[in-house]
Amino acid sequence: MKIARSLIGATLLLGAMAGAQAATLDVVQKRGELRCGTTTGFAGFSAPDAQGVWRGLDVDLCRAVAAAVFGDANKIKIVPLNSQQRFTALQSGEIDVLTRNTTVTQQRDTALGIIHAGINFYDGQGFLVPKSLGVQSATELNGATICLQTGTSNENTLADWARAHNVSYKPVVIETFNEVVNAFASGRCDVFSTDASGLASIRISKLQNPDDYLVLPEIISKEPLGPFVRQGDDAWLNVVHWSLSAMIEAEEYGITSANVDQQLQSANPNIRRMLGVTPGAGANMGLDEKWAYNIIKQVGNYGESFERNVGAGSPLKIKRGLNAQWTQGGLMYALPIR
Repeated sequence: MKIARSLIGATLLLGAMAGAQAATLDVVQKRGELRCGTTTGFAGFSAPDAQGVWRGLDVDLCRAVAAAVFGDANKIKIVPLNSQQRFTALQSGEIDVLTRNTTVTQQRDTALGIIHAGINFYDGQGFLVPKSLGVQSATELNGATICLQTGTSNENTLADWARAHNVSYKPVVIETFNEVVNAFASGRCDVFSTDASGLASIRISKLQNPDDYLVLPEIISKEPLGPFVRQGDDAWLNVVHWSLSAMIEAEEYGITSANVDQQLQSANPNIRRMLGVTPGAGANMGLDEKWAYNIIKQVGNYGESFERNVGAGSPLKIKRGLNAQWTQGGLMYALPIR
C-alpha cells in the first residue's frame, strides 16, 4: 500500500511539474507580449532614450527572448521596478522574466522561488568618490559616510569587507536609486558603493561634472548579473537561458546582425544548427527553428549588444574584461547548441 501511494504521489508530482513547466511560455504566446522587469533607469543597462524607447544590455536580452518566442523583438512590455519590487513582481507573475542587473546568489537561487537563467554581465562592487575627498584606495575610507540602496546585496557585502579590513564607516541607506544618486551628488555622503558598472553609469549619466569623480581600484565582491525566472518552469527557463546563450555563441562564431543571412550558407554544422538550417534546436523548446536567427538578425550577438550599450560605442566605455569571450581571456562561454 505504501509503495502504491508513493507511486501515485510521484505521478501527481510529475504531472504538476509538467503543467508548471509549460505555463509561462503558453501564457506569453497567448498574450502576444513579453513582460520584462527592468530598472527604473540605469544608463547602459535599461533606461529610456530621448524618444522614450527603452534601451540597454538588459533590454536587449528582453528583446532577444521576444525574438525567439514571437519572431519579433519589439513584442515586449518594459515594467520598471526598484530593488524592493523586483522579486515580488516575478514571483507574482506580474512579469515573465527579470532582466534587471540582478546578482545571482545562493539565497536568491534557492529561497525565493526564482532561479537564474544565465549570466549576461560579470561585475563586482566598487566605490565612487569625489576627487576632492583626496583618497586613492578604499582602504583609506575609514570614517567615511557611504551611500547605498536598500534591498541590494551591496549592504552585506560592504559590511563584510569593512570588518575584514578594519574600516569603519557610516552607511546612508536609501530606498530608490535616483534618491541615492541625488544624496551622493549633493554631498550628503562621501562615497557611493554599488556594482562597478553602476558606478560607471552614474558617473557619466547622473553627475554634472563626471571628471570631478573617481572610481576607486578595489573590487570587493563577485557580482554575476543575469536574468531570473520562476522556479518549477523548466520550459521557460530553457527559452530564456538559450536565448542568451545564442547571443554569446553567435559572437564566438562571428555571426552578426549584418552577416547572419550570409551565414545561412555556412558549411559549419554548429552554425547550421543554431540558425535553423539543420532543424531540431527550435523544436526542442517549442519554438520556430529560426529562433536564434531572429535574435541575431533583430538584436545582434552579445558583442554587438555590449559595445553599443556599455562598451566602446557607448558613453560608459566599459572594457570587456571578464565579459570578453573565453577565447579572448574572458568568462563568456556559451554552451553548445546541439
